[in-house]
Amino acid sequence: MKQFDITKRDSQATEITPVSPEKFDMDAYAAYEQSLLAGTDAFWNAPSGVAVYRRMRAAEVFSYACRNMQRSLELQLGCLQESMKFKADIPNFLEPWYGIGTTASAFGMEYVWSEGLAPAVQAKFNTLADALSYTPAPIAETGIGKFTLNMIEYFMDKTKGRLPVSFSDAQSPLNAATMIVENTSILMDIILDPDSIRRFFDVLAGLAIDFVSGQKKLIGDSLVSPGHGFASARNFEGYGQSDDSVVMLSGEQYRDCALPSFERTGLAFGGPVFHSCGDWSNKIPVIRQIKGLRMVDAAFSAETDPNPNAAAPFAEGFAHTGIVLNARIVGDIATIEKTVRELWRPGLKLIVVTYCPTPEEQEQAYDVIHEICC
Repeated sequence: MKQFDITKRDSQATEITPVSPEKFDMDAYAAYEQSLLAGTDAFWNAPSGVAVYRRMRAAEVFSYACRNMQRSLELQLGCLQESMKFKADIPNFLEPWYGIGTTASAFGMEYVWSEGLAPAVQAKFNTLADALSYTPAPIAETGIGKFTLNMIEYFMDKTKGRLPVSFSDAQSPLNAATMIVENTSILMDIILDPDSIRRFFDVLAGLAIDFVSGQKKLIGDSLVSPGHGFASARNFEGYGQSDDSVVMLSGEQYRDCALPSFERTGLAFGGPVFHSCGDWSNKIPVIRQIKGLRMVDAAFSAETDPNPNAAAPFAEGFAHTGIVLNARIVGDIATIEKTVRELWRPGLKLIVVTYCPTPEEQEQAYDVIHEICC
């Protein structure tokens, strides 16, 4: 069995040829997206079923290229153009991604750039008390926030608002907190001072809601949900948040401290949508308690994540719930088939996210997936 390849910049990326907006066929992609919307609508509103999403992701977009909005758009247009060759049920979309320090910027933090890498932030505060005594700025008034909003405006102008666009990735309040306050301090206060933790997370939720509301106004009718790493469409609902730090908490700690702010942020935009890297299968019982939960995302192969999830807990935990399981599977047809057979249960709403290298292999995978889940 293949393992996670640490030499790759991005295990989920495809080599892409950039395309300028002037050379991109807007009409062709608009027609392609339109041809899939009836199917995405039927899937979203059905109690169960399967859909296939061939995610087309350029590694540079989620690395150094996010600093250059022109380059990011050209790479993403290249992704959209290439994606039309691959048989799928859900179209790809544009994302004005600019690192994961969005909420942290409200606390006076700027990106640290290393050559050839994605931007990073370094925790500014040693204690939670220090962060709570700081008056954060609206994200839209920070350097990171302004760049993100300018990128959205640039994307919308160059595409004339005709292509699907998602929100930029703002992270969950829990994830954002660990970028603002030294991580050990956050984890200790979850045990020793949960009231202050909940108050801090609620501040972060409010900042995120305000900033995402501003993005929503700019994107308008082009908006697809839930955005970022999730299969998304204009007729899907919810707001995706990365909540990777869940793996460091007990289920009880997550429920009592982090869940309320995650829930609040998601409900502001059609319902919470949950992602965590790694194996979070033991958190399924508490994640299912999130009010209005629309979708969850997880990795299910060793080529996708160095610590992938077992299928059975997700199959059993999400069948007959109406909650969509966005299952990322990097691997060949045999890997995809084996994993989907382990995942599929009647009553499950399953999106299989594939990364097949050729249109021919993708078509085979697509047919196998639908045959298993018919």
